[in-house]
Amino acid sequence: MQLRYSFRVYPSAGQRQSLARAFGCARVVFNDALRVREDARVAGLPFVTSGELSKRLTAAKKTPERAWLAEVSSVILQQSLRDLDTAYRNFFGSLKGKRPKMGPPRFKSKRDTRQAIRFTANAGWKITPGKKLRLPKVGDLTVKWSRTLPSTPSTVTVIKDSAGRYFASFVIETGPEEVLMPVTPEVGIDLGLGHFAVLSDGRKIDSPRFLRRAEKQLRKAQRALSRKEKGSANRNEARVRVARAHARVADARREFHHQLSTTLIRENQAIAVEDLAVKGLARTRLAKSVHDAGWSQFVTMLEYKASRYGRTFVRIGRFEPTSQVCSACGVKDGPKPLHVREWTCGTVLDRDINAAVNVANAAGLAVSARGAQVRPVPVPAQRDEAGTHPEPRPRTARQTGIALL
Repeated sequence: MQLRYSFRVYPSAGQRQSLARAFGCARVVFNDALRVREDARVAGLPFVTSGELSKRLTAAKKTPERAWLAEVSSVILQQSLRDLDTAYRNFFGSLKGKRPKMGPPRFKSKRDTRQAIRFTANAGWKITPGKKLRLPKVGDLTVKWSRTLPSTPSTVTVIKDSAGRYFASFVIETGPEEVLMPVTPEVGIDLGLGHFAVLSDGRKIDSPRFLRRAEKQLRKAQRALSRKEKGSANRNEARVRVARAHARVADARREFHHQLSTTLIRENQAIAVEDLAVKGLARTRLAKSVHDAGWSQFVTMLEYKASRYGRTFVRIGRFEPTSQVCSACGVKDGPKPLHVREWTCGTVLDRDINAAVNVANAAGLAVSARGAQVRPVPVPAQRDEAGTHPEPRPRTARQTGIALL
């Protein structure tokens, strides 16, 4: 499988200018090629092929209007054409129902705060003996290596994000040599907002709520941005401050997801999760909390890490009645309001732990349901019995004590 390793890059002032030139050239080539295809579509002409676009690019470099395209590596210009082809394939695939619905390719703007260029192996880029990243017509970039690359990268993408930071993203081919030793435990996971994750073995992981904790700082930075005159240098500086504040929140959330997913993959041979309708939940009054939790990113990490390390990952259907079935006896007694956190069916059941056990059972995992039973009781409780309203305190990833892979 292919993995991406991203590292922070610190270009000098001159290298930043070279990268800005490369970003601009790649954007112009993309827009020129898109305009050629759109003009052909409007005129009723056949679809312009990639080979024809490449020929037109070579011819454009010899004209006075586009002679400056020769100042950057030709590889990133060809990759820009390939990116356009990929956008068209995805669009046509969505029309045929082969992938989620998406719109046609759109023109790129020089005002986009995120820019990227890609170098393949034939571009001549390399990692120098001094551990610097040498890019053609850019120079040797200082890289902050946080880990060692497991193999020789096939491509590198240089990215400038909205906060003005630069990253080098390497594509690595990994093999079966990273498979972990088999273990016995298997676990089902119920994702939520009160707790980020509840496991079928009874463990509950508090939700860090990174966005909620940073809201005061974000509001202050956003107010300062709204007072700046449009188009001014002060407004651009304020925009960068807002982007950096959001980047810190996203980085903290991503680190938490990586640590938790790695721990679960190490400890369990099989993991089951429910296929949540995140897009639907994001249109409710809980939208901010749903986006703050980042369930989709976490589940994606679990899925690719399970494939990488030889674990089993199962995603059950979103219509599975995990909160309506007793995990102990299998009785289905219908939906329950969200305020009901416990109910009784022979034993007192915790709503979240019971759902996690049902997720594991639906996936066919051999889990222990001991966590679903809070305490035994001699008689059944009323069906309209009110539950409790736990108010967990937010914890940071450091407080949860989860190790990073």
